[in-house]
Amino acid sequence: MKDKKLRNFEDLAQLRKELTLKARSDKTTIRICTTGCRALGALEVCEAFRTELEKQQLTEKAEVVETGCQGLCARAPVITIHPNNIFYGRVTPDDVPAIVSRTIKNGEIVEKFCYVEGGKRIPILSDIPFYKKQQKIVLKNCGEIDPTKVEQFIVRNGFSGLEKTLKTLRPEGVIKEIKDSGLRGRGGAGFPTGTKWEFVRNAPGDQKYLVCNGDEGDPGAFMDRALLEGDPYSVIEGMLIAAYATGATKGFFYVRAEYPIAVEHIEIAIQQVKGLGLLGEDILGTSLCLDLEIKKGAGAFVCGEETALIASIEGERGWPRVRPPFPAISGLWGKPTNINNVETYANVPAILANGSEWYRKIGTEKSKGTKIFALAGNVKNTGLVEVPMGATLREIVFNIGGGIPGRKAFKAVQIGGPSGGCIPSQYLDFPIDYESVKELGAIMGSGGLIVLDDTASMVEIARYFMEFLRDESCGKCVPCRIGTERMLQILTRVKNGEGKKEDLELLLELAEVTRDASLCGLGQTAANPVLTTLKYFQNEYDELIKGVKVEKAPSHEAVHKCEM
Repeated sequence: MKDKKLRNFEDLAQLRKELTLKARSDKTTIRICTTGCRALGALEVCEAFRTELEKQQLTEKAEVVETGCQGLCARAPVITIHPNNIFYGRVTPDDVPAIVSRTIKNGEIVEKFCYVEGGKRIPILSDIPFYKKQQKIVLKNCGEIDPTKVEQFIVRNGFSGLEKTLKTLRPEGVIKEIKDSGLRGRGGAGFPTGTKWEFVRNAPGDQKYLVCNGDEGDPGAFMDRALLEGDPYSVIEGMLIAAYATGATKGFFYVRAEYPIAVEHIEIAIQQVKGLGLLGEDILGTSLCLDLEIKKGAGAFVCGEETALIASIEGERGWPRVRPPFPAISGLWGKPTNINNVETYANVPAILANGSEWYRKIGTEKSKGTKIFALAGNVKNTGLVEVPMGATLREIVFNIGGGIPGRKAFKAVQIGGPSGGCIPSQYLDFPIDYESVKELGAIMGSGGLIVLDDTASMVEIARYFMEFLRDESCGKCVPCRIGTERMLQILTRVKNGEGKKEDLELLLELAEVTRDASLCGLGQTAANPVLTTLKYFQNEYDELIKGVKVEKAPSHEAVHKCEM
């Protein structure tokens, strides 16, 4: 779409009307995930479809749309065929001629590619339990639109939240709406978003900044990456609303360089939104001004912590800083700075478009809305899941995830990333929200959910994550730098059958000191894998210390078992 400057709300409404009329078509749409599925040949599948449609003279009847993640990564590469909502998985270029001939041309279902549940083939996406039991707010556009074409976002009511905000609310009213919604930061700590915005709004200063934290470094986690790859426009819209509310005029996407597709799609989205006049000066004829740019991180896990992230954007070493002052008062270059993660910003447009009361009806008393989880490990349906806060592990792992493959039993989940914690099987029916997870000794984190079956060694799980945290510690404070190293040494000895009973006492003491005395969130939560495995699986430590070898599969493999 050529640049078309939108000078006011009428221009936006007219453009949406024109694009909606243009989008109406009798054509069959073949939507193919070309982000996460790319590693398994999705681009070749796309090319094969285009070639075959032309060969069979069906280009007037059908078209190919390259989308972001469609969720069910275990079946990659995945395609959906609309308007009939047909889902096919594990499609290869060699399969394309049959799909075009039978499904596109004649409307037949090719059962070979359908999802299978309980021996039954399910061809319709909305009937598949993985999709049927989710509630998509943040992910509503992922897998539906081409993330490099802003017009497809606008047709699906893109920027309607921004439009309503600028038309009907003052900045203070926006903050009240976000506070009333109960939205909490999805980056892990769960701090109330509206309160943070209010701090920035009220902080003195003629220059204020926004930061979108896309430094997602947890093993097995890919929520923010998939969202940036599949729908960067919702995140930009959320940042525009945040800028209006806080008074910020300059924003940064902080994204790790290991996410090249996300970076590419954000760059395209920024240019297209700017071309419409929705970034820059006097947006839609109002006083709103915002410029955005991308800062690529070098992959340091500690830069997910907001003060380390700030230092990195400033060109300094990514070391955490002592707080207070908090970034809302003194952040980037000493100026008031609002930092939210990708998922938090993406929630904002839906809240403003539908109202805080609508949002408050979703979730639990203290944790509102939905949460995206990256479901990975020893589970049938690995992929991207969005459920209301308060959903149980059983609902996520078994009803959506399809349960444990290979007739094995569920043992635990590692939730919240490497510094999260392990929740055992007796809590399968425990509602998952910020408070309940903390009560169990873990943290929500950004949403990684690694499923472990009964072959997992929990001592090895703790050792694997401690090794990761030791390597990622910035080394600035002694408790984290030395504590993670010493805990790793003890865990390694125990795992190798060389541990002593006193080691467990020392391990517990080290974990508590590291938690209580570290400078930033990395060190303060680094002990969680140790504390939760000691709490729920001490028998495995005892068995190894007593010299009873427990034969287990190398559990760290579950962390990487996400078939994307």
